[in-house]
Amino acid sequence: MDRMTIDTPVGPILIEGDESGVSLIEIGTSEGSTTGAQPGSSTPVARAARQLQAYFAGERCDFSVPLSPKGTEFQRRVWHELERIPYGRTISYGELAKRVGNPNASRAVGAANGANPLPIVVPCHRVIGANGTLTGFGAGIDVKAKLLEIEGVPVGTQPELF
Repeated sequence: MDRMTIDTPVGPILIEGDESGVSLIEIGTSEGSTTGAQPGSSTPVARAARQLQAYFAGERCDFSVPLSPKGTEFQRRVWHELERIPYGRTISYGELAKRVGNPNASRAVGAANGANPLPIVVPCHRVIGANGTLTGFGAGIDVKAKLLEIEGVPVGTQPELF
């Protein structure tokens, strides 16, 4: 298992994975030391670190690293839909539920969103309340707001839904 911690505008981010892909991105923790992945290497963890740093520098809008998240079939379906939300756009939990084929599953979609082990790369921060409010984010609403601000989404107003 490779792991690397990077410093970002939202605090330290821990990235873990192996040769098959990145399995965890944890915002606000620097637990453990860097093992395996070196900043210049081509491992998925090192590539994710470089791409995240480019995202925070305003130089990258999407990610192209192999991912290997662990989750149920429903969770993986929700996470796949999250990846389809474009940079700088938001959708509601209800809209996300429709996109996964169950318009009455807003709460289940919210739970799957909250269980996302790969925030930012699988952009769960782009899902907001139906009335445009920022709701639920594992690293805190302030971090969610910062990520949306980086993407040019006006926070504090009702963002345009994608």
